[in-house]
Amino acid sequence: MEDSGTVRHRSMDEIMEGLHRVRRSPRGVGTLALVVRRPDLGTREVLSRAELDPVAGLVGDSWNQRPSSRTPDRSPHPDMQVNVINSRFVELIAGPDHDAWALAGDQLYVDLDLSVDAMPAGTRLAIGDRAVIEVTEEPHTGCAKFAARFGTDAHKIVWTDEGKRLRLRGLNARVLVGATIEPGDTVRQLPAVPGPAADRTGDDPPPAGAAR
Repeated sequence: MEDSGTVRHRSMDEIMEGLHRVRRSPRGVGTLALVVRRPDLGTREVLSRAELDPVAGLVGDSWNQRPSSRTPDRSPHPDMQVNVINSRFVELIAGPDHDAWALAGDQLYVDLDLSVDAMPAGTRLAIGDRAVIEVTEEPHTGCAKFAARFGTDAHKIVWTDEGKRLRLRGLNARVLVGATIEPGDTVRQLPAVPGPAADRTGDDPPPAGAAR
């Protein structure tokens, strides 16, 4: 699927009217609604099953080929492997068509509270039976393409104080434990890991649902 399409641009009034559903997103436990792979610039694949990998991110995605302005040598940023966005917000600005959702350019679309309060950097999320990702500090910001596809009002609202607090544009994450995932999988927040740096160089994180 080409990613050059657009959807009907919702007005600020329409977005604000529906924002209450985003505010009511489940906290702690939610659902993986959609998985999208970007095999190359300008293309999207909506997947019924996908593989997460600590090195590759979403297997088959072009993250590891995309230069980053946030690294000294412009190599792909390791803390921006996977983009996660709230599915209720995407539906609000794009409608129910999953192909339209995919235009956002994120890989994981979840029905879950992604707000800064609910999910600070270092939060770990278990997806399905085993996969685990970790929220990173790198901000996920809107761009000109986002505005072109979903409208200037959708772009403006992600930059409001509430939009940033709710992380309407989504968040960045890295893969800690690789596994197969698919839409419909449960996404649940794991207990906080005590100590500095959240074991970044220590033991592997536990499988989803395992006690620490």
